[in-house]
Amino acid sequence: MNRQAGTTSRLLSLDTMRGFTIAAMIMVNFPGSEAHKFPTLSHTKWNGLTFTDLIAPVFLFIVGVSIAFAYSKKRQENSPKADLYKKILFRSIKIFAVGMFLNMLPNFDFSDLRYTGTLHRIAIVFLVCALLFLNTTAKQQASLGILILIGYWLAMTLIPTPGIGKVMLEPGNNLAAWVDQQYLPGKMWQGNWDPEGILSTFPSMVSGITGMLAGRILLGTATPNEKSNYLMSAGLLSAAAGYFWGLTFPVNENLWTSSFVLVTSGFASMLLGALYFIIDIKNKKGAIAPGLIFGANAIAVYVLADILALLFYQLPVSGQTLNIISVNALTDLGVGVNFASMLYALFFVCINFIPAYLLYRKKIFIKL
Repeated sequence: MNRQAGTTSRLLSLDTMRGFTIAAMIMVNFPGSEAHKFPTLSHTKWNGLTFTDLIAPVFLFIVGVSIAFAYSKKRQENSPKADLYKKILFRSIKIFAVGMFLNMLPNFDFSDLRYTGTLHRIAIVFLVCALLFLNTTAKQQASLGILILIGYWLAMTLIPTPGIGKVMLEPGNNLAAWVDQQYLPGKMWQGNWDPEGILSTFPSMVSGITGMLAGRILLGTATPNEKSNYLMSAGLLSAAAGYFWGLTFPVNENLWTSSFVLVTSGFASMLLGALYFIIDIKNKKGAIAPGLIFGANAIAVYVLADILALLFYQLPVSGQTLNIISVNALTDLGVGVNFASMLYALFFVCINFIPAYLLYRKKIFIKL
């Protein structure tokens, strides 16, 4: 935990984007009713793209941008790499360990434990991307990213699924699922496959690499307006390339397909470019305060949401949990059940905003 007496020069657009991404993650993770959600506030069952599917890759993109900002100066100063490696590894282990802690809630049943999840993937992507940033050039990072995406595409579309004898891209019947079934320890999220499994982690690293490349643009010597234009243009090209690739290798969040990486990284780059122009160039801060507050302790707030959910979603009150009581009360007033579910999710986001605000006001930044 860091307690800072003053403020530091930061990219407000990046902090804002990080904060609103975490708020969106909490909103879609904790609806008032799992059975009643607007379709775009749920993950796609398989191929396709919803608002919810965008959140995790956008956050990994932000991780990449943050790495560029955190370690560029250290590279220029030739800081001892051994010390940096220790800090990077320690931080990755902390994030992974917290992910494991959340997976064990509330029963701490070690016999039915899942070893993957959102924080686990963030930890791995951060570790790999930070080490890459310290030891490779932007051109090498881009080349590696392209190789991973092409290699993953070829593997998934040319290698027959063992036991089936032909190429499959169906839930539980594909190469990635087979690898998880053979080598992934513990429980899998979907029984015989996991959306954060082994093979799909490789293209998820490219989501972080695209963020590092965007960070290099922002740290470059171009004018602020040019930087914004570069981000928007690169994002548009990436999203377009992902769309056309998706015609043969479908955009799929569960498999984290190569087309999915390009489409979502393209969206993230365009969003960052737009926010950079509005907030950092035009200085139109408007209603960004909630984003800054959530963004200051993003992962800590995400963890807190999981803990508070035990009270707001699992603790019975008069035989029912608070979320069900609230959704039923709203529907009794004539509110549509999907809308009532979303309102409760937004209420829960506001509950998490309170400790985030208190930490921000006291200049306390919890670094996981």
